Amino acid sequence: MGRSIVHPLILFVLIAHLSIRTVDAQSSIPARYDGFVYGRAKEDSIVIEAFFDPICPDSRDSWPPLKRVIEDYSPHVSLIVHPFALPYHDSSFVSCRALHIANKLNESATYPLLELFFKKQGKYYNKPTLQMSRASVVTSMAQLMEEVVGDSFSAIKAGFEDPHTDQAARISFKYGCSRGVYGTPFFFVNGFALPDGGSPIDYNKWKSIIAPLIGHRNKEEVLHFFL
Repeated sequence: MGRSIVHPLILFVLIAHLSIRTVDAQSSIPARYDGFVYGRAKEDSIVIEAFFDPICPDSRDSWPPLKRVIEDYSPHVSLIVHPFALPYHDSSFVSCRALHIANKLNESATYPLLELFFKKQGKYYNKPTLQMSRASVVTSMAQLMEEVVGDSFSAIKAGFEDPHTDQAARISFKYGCSRGVYGTPFFFVNGFALPDGGSPIDYNKWKSIIAPLIGHRNKEEVLHFFL
């Protein structure tokens, strides 16, 4: 269900942030906008951007209500999830890289893998992995990925040896930093940051944010009809 964003949402988000960050001529600009789109939406939909760490309990807890509100208000609301590896979660960068690998091998497996990480994340917390090597963590995650990616173990392991997936995970982190993200989960709606970054948002709070925006848009459409 996940895929790298390629439709006109790119234009909306880039325009929304032209005033926030000036790109140096020497900077490396990625060929695609960062993140994975959830489901399908109208081109003029309300855009929610979520920054998640797959090994973060608060990211895990914030996903079910967000997923529910996206599905309830579809196709008027769209979602882009950006993987953001928190430096104090030792295995987070590997898990973020795993999402990019899954998206490359089978884009429909991206969100199932994210949900599987949320379900199994306890085995990748700092204490359980304290005595594990980096290679052992990669092997463990590659085995977990086999459950949803539908590709061979060797193809998945090769993804962890591909410098492009390493670069993609780095870009995701750098992009979050450029947006002022300092924890997970972190949310933006139509380019504007929601308060209390780093804390989950429940379903009723999401409804109180999204419903008025849709109502205001509907009123504008009615007004334009009579002009």
